[in-house]
Amino acid sequence: MTNDSGTGSGTDSGTDSGTDSGNGESTFTVIVAAVANLGIAAAKAVAGVVSGSSAMLSEAAHSLADTVTEVMLLTALKRSEKPADEDHPVGHAGERYVWAMLAAVATFVGGAVFSVYDGIHTLTHGEELGDPLISYIVLGVAFVLEGFSLRTGIRQVKAEAERMKAPFARYLRLTPDTTVKAVVMEDSAALAGLMLATGGLLGGQITGSGVWDGVASILIGVLLVYVAWVLGRSNAELLIGRPLPRQMRDEVREELLSVPHVVDVLDLTTLIQGPGEVLIAAKVDFRDVASAAQVEWACEDAESQLRERFPAIRRVYLDPTPGVNPTPGVNPTPGVAQPRTDG
Repeated sequence: MTNDSGTGSGTDSGTDSGTDSGNGESTFTVIVAAVANLGIAAAKAVAGVVSGSSAMLSEAAHSLADTVTEVMLLTALKRSEKPADEDHPVGHAGERYVWAMLAAVATFVGGAVFSVYDGIHTLTHGEELGDPLISYIVLGVAFVLEGFSLRTGIRQVKAEAERMKAPFARYLRLTPDTTVKAVVMEDSAALAGLMLATGGLLGGQITGSGVWDGVASILIGVLLVYVAWVLGRSNAELLIGRPLPRQMRDEVREELLSVPHVVDVLDLTTLIQGPGEVLIAAKVDFRDVASAAQVEWACEDAESQLRERFPAIRRVYLDPTPGVNPTPGVNPTPGVAQPRTDG
């Protein structure tokens, strides 16, 4: 027996509205980050050419890579909203992680590789330092804009963490909304990169050597490699299939056991399909003397209770399964002789 809450129009509406609201917040966060990074990338490129700073050019590549990343994240948000259809019975939520994975690759290729290459080139060939004033001005403005973008992302993560009653750091690490996670991590890396670029400029200005600028450029590249690796791993886990955290799985099991006529939960599978979309499948041992109607209503009660306690649960599949030690004397298959167990 299966119970698919994804087909229940009355119960889907509440979850869908919550998901749409979350997507709206995520879209705003990503747009803010994209607009800020696009303007910053152009300003850094001009400053890098004028000042001759490889760290500034690396930061321009960093911001350009972040802009491309945000465009991919917006694509992910848009395409993941497509409703389920005959060819995609569980919807398109997983497509978000495909585009987010491509965004992580763009961060690596577009930002990290260029930054490391430019830094090594500066160390091996040297560079002619120009007037760093415009670079300092651009770095200051970029710091303010990146700080505003980061603040927007952190506020959303904090609000979601409070709704889930989870610590901020743990929620950011485990959240299935990798679009917002990408914005927070990339903006944090951007602020760190700005400080590295400033250090490179100051070192070059004080010593007259381009070594400081080259080292700063390489460190910016290493920072982007780390961000790309973390985001890539997070999206890969969700694409492969990640369950709910152990504590939530225990709570799901507890909720199922509280349903009348349920004796035991023999096997429980949970799958995060997207932000606000969780699938539950379980082999459940019902009371042997329960009628078919009672088992059916128990499945309905289980769905209602689970969705009330965990609004993100979209689909529930329950499989009535005999327990390890069925009730003696009860024949689960009428008309078929059962083997003797008394020796």
